[in-house]
Amino acid sequence: MLIRRRFTVKKRERARTLVENRLSYFNKIYGFKINRIAIKNTSTRWGSCSSLKNLNFNYKIIYLSSELADYLIVHELCHLKEFNHSKKFWELVGKAVPNYVKLNKELKKIPTKGKILKNNRVLLQGFKK
Repeated sequence: MLIRRRFTVKKRERARTLVENRLSYFNKIYGFKINRIAIKNTSTRWGSCSSLKNLNFNYKIIYLSSELADYLIVHELCHLKEFNHSKKFWELVGKAVPNYVKLNKELKKIPTKGKILKNNRVLLQGFKK
């Protein structure tokens, strides 16, 4: 079953609530300072972290499984300390998400473009199934 997705204020607020709640939960482990949280409609990224300690998330995070959403949130949160993908970075991620390798591979299979189906599968624009 295909579900149409449109970027609306309601969806942005749902995503903001999800992200802020989970950041609050996971940041009890890390204690990092977050400058700003932004929810965007990006076409190429699930999330990002700036050198100004701003965290950005794609609004489509609300359609990911809770396990994948948590991984994404922890991933970006850990960039506040390690602004790279070094061994230290992955050790930080592993504190809160021990199965991060599996989840990282799974998230990479879900493009941010296209229409998301209920079970995290994606039907890309123009793709015939």
